[in-house]
Amino acid sequence: MVVFKVSRIETAPIDGQKPGTSGLRKKVTVFKQPNYLHNFVQSTFNALTADKVKGATLVVSGDGRYYSKDAVQIIIKMAAANGVRRVWVGQNGLLSTPAVSAVIRERVAADGSKATGGFILTASHNPGGPHEDFGIKYNMENGGPAPESITDKIYENTKTIKEYFIAEDLPDVDISVIGVTSFGGHEGPFDVDVFDATTDYVKLMKSIFDFESIQKLLASPKFSFCFDALHGVAGVYAKRIFVDELGADENQLLNCVPKEDFGGGHPDPNLTYAKELVARMGLSKTESPNEPPEFGAAADGDADRNMVLGKRFFVTPSDSVAIIAANAVQSIPYFASGLKGVARSMPTSAALDVVANALNLKFFEVPTGWKFFGNLMDAGLCSICGEESFGTGSDHIREKDGIWAVLAWLSILAFKNKDNLSGEKLVTVEDIVREHWSQYGRHYYTRYDYENVDAGGAKEQMANLIKLQSSLPDINKIVKEIRSDVSDVATADEFEYKDPVDGSISKHQGIRYMFADGSRLVFRLSGTGSEGATIRVYIEQYEKDPSKSGRDSQEALAPLVEVALKLSKMEEFTGRSAPTVIT
Repeated sequence: MVVFKVSRIETAPIDGQKPGTSGLRKKVTVFKQPNYLHNFVQSTFNALTADKVKGATLVVSGDGRYYSKDAVQIIIKMAAANGVRRVWVGQNGLLSTPAVSAVIRERVAADGSKATGGFILTASHNPGGPHEDFGIKYNMENGGPAPESITDKIYENTKTIKEYFIAEDLPDVDISVIGVTSFGGHEGPFDVDVFDATTDYVKLMKSIFDFESIQKLLASPKFSFCFDALHGVAGVYAKRIFVDELGADENQLLNCVPKEDFGGGHPDPNLTYAKELVARMGLSKTESPNEPPEFGAAADGDADRNMVLGKRFFVTPSDSVAIIAANAVQSIPYFASGLKGVARSMPTSAALDVVANALNLKFFEVPTGWKFFGNLMDAGLCSICGEESFGTGSDHIREKDGIWAVLAWLSILAFKNKDNLSGEKLVTVEDIVREHWSQYGRHYYTRYDYENVDAGGAKEQMANLIKLQSSLPDINKIVKEIRSDVSDVATADEFEYKDPVDGSISKHQGIRYMFADGSRLVFRLSGTGSEGATIRVYIEQYEKDPSKSGRDSQEALAPLVEVALKLSKMEEFTGRSAPTVIT
C-alpha cells in the first residue's frame, strides 16, 4: 500500500473566485493558472469545516469536459491531505449532475459513510475545449447545490487564503478502471472507488417510472423517437436507458459519445444550438428529407437541462413543467399518491401557477438557482419544479434532471396512448400541449440573451430599469409612446425572496414589470457565464381565450418585445442591435 505525506503549500488569494448561480465558471486557461483550482478547493474544505471533511466520503466527477481529468486527480490528492476517508469517482470521471446528486443521496448513504457531498466538474451548457469553459461547484450532503451561506464563505476564504494541503506524492489513480485503490496516510486509510456511472441512476429511474409502459410505446410502429446528447455526459445514460432498458434502436440516438470539447459544438439544448436534432424534427430550414420522429429530446453538457420537441413542434420549458405537473399523478407511479407542491423560478412563465391553482397545490416562486427548490423539497413542500432555462426536476434528487424530464414526457405519452398503440393515430406531443392550452390558457413566452456584454454597461442598464420603477405613470407614458396597443404596467419591482423554510432573504433577483393583462417583462443579469455579463430578457403574454391560443408566438409577442427593448434602451447600454440567442 502506498503511504502518502501531506504537503502544506503557501499560496495567495486570486481575484474573481466568487461562485455564481451554479458554481465557479471560467475559461480553462484561467483554471490552469498556478494554484487557481487548488485555492478554490481548499477554500471549500475550509468553509465546510474540519468536522465535516475528516473521515467523510466525497464524490468527484463531472461532464468530462476538457481539463476534467486533471482536476479529478488534483481534488483526489487534496481530499486525501484534508482527511477525507474515501473518494467516489464515476468511471472515466463521468457522472451527470443529477447522477452526482443521486449518488450522494443513495449510494453514499447505503454505504454507511459519513457523507459530505461532492465536487461536480462542469460548466453545464457552456462550450468546452482548451480555450473554452470549465467549472466546479460543490453539492451538499442532501445532494443539492451549496446554499448561499456556504458559497459566501467559500468566496470569503478565497480572498484570505494563505495555504492549501495536498498529497503531492500520491500517484494518479486510473479512473478508467472500475475498482478500489487504497492508500495509507497519517490519519488512516484513504480509498478511491471508481464505479460504473450509470448503475445507481438507472436503478433510481426504474423506481420512479413505469419502464414497461414506456417500452410498449417505443415499440409501437406508430411511434418514433430521437434523443441528442450534444456529445455531453447524457450520452452515457441515453444508451443504457433508452437502448438497453427500453429497447430503442441505437440509431435513434444522436451525438451520444461524450467528448472533451462536445464535438466543437455548444452543449445547450435549445433551438439555436441543437441544430441536428432541430433539423431532424422538422423545425429548421435544413430539415431532414425523412419524416420527422414523433418525439425528440436533447440534454446539455452535464445532463441536467432538457429540450422536448414534437414533430415540427417545440415545447417551451415553462409549458413543459406545467404539463408534467398537470399529468404526473396519473402518468408517473412515483407521484401516484399526489403532489406535495410545485415551484418555478421567478423568470419562468406563470403556466405552472395556473395548474397549481386549478389543482389546489402549494405553489412557490423562487429566485433562479436550484438550491432554492432544494430547501422546499427537504421540507416536504415541493414535488415538481422547473426553470425556463430548460431545467425541470422533482424531489427524487436535489438537481434538475434532463433524462428524468424526457422519461416524464414519455410516461405521459405512454399513458395517453395506453389503449391506442395499435390505433390509426397516436396522441402526439402537439396534441397534449394544445389540449393543455385549451384547458389552462397559453403563456406566449420568449427569452432574449445578450451574452458577453460589457459588465459596466449591463449594470448601468439594470440601475436605469430600477430607477424607472419609481413612477408608474411615467413608465406607462413611455410604454404607450412605444406601443399604444400594450396594456398598462400594473406593478413593477426588483424581486426579493424570503425562504419559507430557513427565513433567509435573497435580494436583487431580477427586475419585473407586471402588466394589467397578466403579461410580464423581466430583466436579469445571469450568473452562468464565464466572462463579461449576460443579460436575459424574459417576455410573457398570457392568453386565456382558447380561440386565440394558436397564434404564431412571434406575432403574439411582437408588441411586448418592442416595449422591452426600447424601455430598457438595450442597444444604447450594450451596443447590441440583436440578441445572441432567442429561445
